Formats: sequence, structure tokens, C-alpha cells
Amino acid sequence: MRILLALIIIVPTLEISVLIFSGKTLGIPFTLLLIILTGVIGAWLAKKQGLETISRARQQMDLGQVPGEAIMDGICILIGAVLLLTPGYISDLAGFLLLLPVTRNFIKPIIVNWINRRMNRGHFTVIRRW
Repeated sequence: MRILLALIIIVPTLEISVLIFSGKTLGIPFTLLLIILTGVIGAWLAKKQGLETISRARQQMDLGQVPGEAIMDGICILIGAVLLLTPGYISDLAGFLLLLPVTRNFIKPIIVNWINRRMNRGHFTVIRRW
């Protein structure tokens, strides 16, 4: 909980600092253009990656397989899209890292390990209803 509180305070402060620096260095119009451009490119990339992931999940389910990998991809794409739609260069960088398949493949095992650790410690409750 402390980490979350620290992130809620530190990340926006860093984002604002970087945006102010960018506005002074590149100029306000170019900074605004970059923010809008990363949002548009991010939305397009998220849609493209999301549709591919849904298609892959459907194929796996048609074959009787559990689409675990596709679900993790979908979660990463969703988080990446949200990060790209928020203004700021740091969140855009994190969003692109989660959207691009090459970098996402390095990040997914970290997320899976984190989830597994939390489940093993009893922080997650899984309820199965049939």
C-alpha cells in the first residue's frame, strides 16, 4: 500500500516535470503535438494488438485450449492503452513497452511471477463457480 501511495505522488510529479521541461525545450506547440500524436498512435496500436489477441484467444478456445497467454497479452494491452491515453512521456513509454509484442514478452513473466507470489501468500482469492 505504501508503494502505491508513493507512486500516486511521485509519478504525476515526474510527468509534470518532464512536460514542463519539454515545453521549455521544444516549445509548447511541439510538446502538445507529441502528446496528441502518442495518444493517437497508441490508440491505433492498442486496437490492432487487441484485435489480434482476441483472434488468437478464439483460435485457442476453438482448439479446446485455455487462452492463458492471450489473456495475459490482453491485460498488458489494456494497461498499455490506458497509459498511452494519459498525457505524459513517462506513461507513454510504459504504455508502448506494454503494447509492443517484443517488449511485452519480457514484461509478462514479471507480471505472472508477481501474481503467483501474491496468490501463494494468500493475497488473492480464487472463487470457482460451475
